[in-house]
Amino acid sequence: MSTFAAKPAEVQKKWVMIDADGLVVGRLASIVAMHLRGKHLPTYTPHVDCGDNVVIVNAAKIVLTGKKREKKVYYHHTGYIGGIKERTARSILDGKFPERVVEKAIERMLPRGPLARQQLGNLRVYPGPDHPHAAQNPEKLDVGAMNRKNMRSV
Repeated sequence: MSTFAAKPAEVQKKWVMIDADGLVVGRLASIVAMHLRGKHLPTYTPHVDCGDNVVIVNAAKIVLTGKKREKKVYYHHTGYIGGIKERTARSILDGKFPERVVEKAIERMLPRGPLARQQLGNLRVYPGPDHPHAAQNPEKLDVGAMNRKNMRSV
C-alpha cells in the first residue's frame, strides 16, 4: 500500500468558529494552528494546504495566565539603527486592535514559509461577537470543553 498524499484539488475545507471568551491564549493558539494546518485530519499532507477556515470571535476577551498580561513584551523593529520598539500585552489588549495578540500567537505556532502564509490567510479574528461569515455556516468548536485548563476565570 502506498502513502496517501492529498492533492490541492481534492481538499474539502470546512469552516470552524471558536468563541475565545475566557480562553487561555497559548492553548487556543495551538488548537487553531493545528486546524489551520489540517493536522487533525487523517488526510493531512505536509506540503498541501488541507486545513480548515477558522473564525475566532471575542478575541478581546482572551486570558493570559500568570503575570503575562503585565510582563509579556512584543518587539518589532522599525528598520532603522536602534529602532527596536516594545509593547506589553496589556497595552495591546487595551488598545485599538486587541485581536493582534491572538493572531501573533497563532502565526508564531505555524512554520515559516509560503505555505504557512497561505494557511494564515484562512484565519479570521474579530474582537467582538459579530462576524460576516454566517453564510458559510461555520460549525462551532468548543475549545473550553476539550480540557479544563483551556478556560480560565478572570
